Amino acid sequence: MKTEIKVPAVGESVQEAILVQWYKKNGEPVEKDEPLFLIETDKVTLEVNAETDGILEIAVAEGETVAVGAVVGYIETDRKAPAKAKTAASAKKAEKDDPAGAATEKKKEPAAAKGREPAAKDPSPRREPETQTQESPRGEKSPILSPAVRRLAAEKNVDIARVKGSGPGGRITKGDVLLYLEGKSPGEPRPKQDADAALPDKEKAAEKTPAAPESKTPAFGRTTRKSMSPIRRKIAQRLLEARQQTAMLTTFNEIDMRRIMEIRSRRKEAFRKKFGVSLGIMSFFIKASVSALKAFPEINAFIEGSDIVYHDYCHIGVAVGSDRGLVVPVIRDADRLGFAPLEKSIVDFVESIKANRLKLEDLEGGTFTISNGGVYGSLLSTPILNIPQSAILGMHKIEQRPVAVDDRVVIRPMMYVALSYDHRIVDGREAVGFLKHIKEWIEDPEDPFKEAAA
Repeated sequence: MKTEIKVPAVGESVQEAILVQWYKKNGEPVEKDEPLFLIETDKVTLEVNAETDGILEIAVAEGETVAVGAVVGYIETDRKAPAKAKTAASAKKAEKDDPAGAATEKKKEPAAAKGREPAAKDPSPRREPETQTQESPRGEKSPILSPAVRRLAAEKNVDIARVKGSGPGGRITKGDVLLYLEGKSPGEPRPKQDADAALPDKEKAAEKTPAAPESKTPAFGRTTRKSMSPIRRKIAQRLLEARQQTAMLTTFNEIDMRRIMEIRSRRKEAFRKKFGVSLGIMSFFIKASVSALKAFPEINAFIEGSDIVYHDYCHIGVAVGSDRGLVVPVIRDADRLGFAPLEKSIVDFVESIKANRLKLEDLEGGTFTISNGGVYGSLLSTPILNIPQSAILGMHKIEQRPVAVDDRVVIRPMMYVALSYDHRIVDGREAVGFLKHIKEWIEDPEDPFKEAAA
């Protein structure tokens, strides 16, 4: 009996994904709830676990674009793994349950292996990936295409019959279409079917073989061409939309971080013992932002058509960098949370991103975003809006600088902060006032901290 492995639905707006990596090889044993493969959409990267025990049969190779709900493999539940092919999880569990027995088994294994005959190969034929062609009513066969390939072919006006497939079973991938496009002469029109019919067979065969791609390698060195990941494409699209569809402007200020650093130094051990999490700087800025958003509600509002939608809640997005791009998980109702829940939420999001277990709903519904470029050493920047939000706060590197205090020059830990905002809804007076409010809150946080930590 075979259980289908399907691409799970991760959100209404997501229709396809890239199968990035298989964690197991074809024919290897798998256990229930064990991670099988990794998919990546334009919004989130997610691991998919096995639904049952059995032997893995891979039907779709790594790097392929697959539709949500598509079958990418099977688990043969009636075939059991050989006794010697225990997974690491099973071995670990056995050792935990009976350490002495596990140790004895390890000692006996080399002696037993001496007289062991090599296992015979399974004579049963393996199931091949699904047929890559489908028959039309006239009896003609046409290639089965993924939604992404069909869309790209339609957008670029490509005759798919001219494209040679390199995927499993000769399936045509997006990469094949892109290579075909690169090999075409600029402005080459799409040939008509009736014109093809009039050509001699030799000319037809010559035309169906795409020309070799023109080399774009400059004379002074080599280049590497790599397709953008879905997340990177989505980031690029949204950043471009933010620049084109909003009247974005940025205002700056600087904050003396001495009080914050003193509080963290004095309270961090007691905070960690009480709540089991470290006291970071981000929770202070979330608290300060919530206070400022209540004082300046336009910055917590969106433009929808000709209306302004004000939000009576504060869902704060915190930008987190990952290997696959920048993601912004949302802390919901941050205005109702104390320092400990805020810090725990940030830690949970970071761990979920590293383990590829962040859910799509974790990224939706934010009303304001905070981005900390200081963790990468940035001294000053102009963050880009996370549309449809009306503003984003940029934090930066804390640096010891000379400043004037009471007519004296002293050295203080200073941070530049930036607020980028949509000038269509937020005026300069509100933007400057918002940033000043955050500055004053951060430079005198003692009382709010006591109240929130109680």
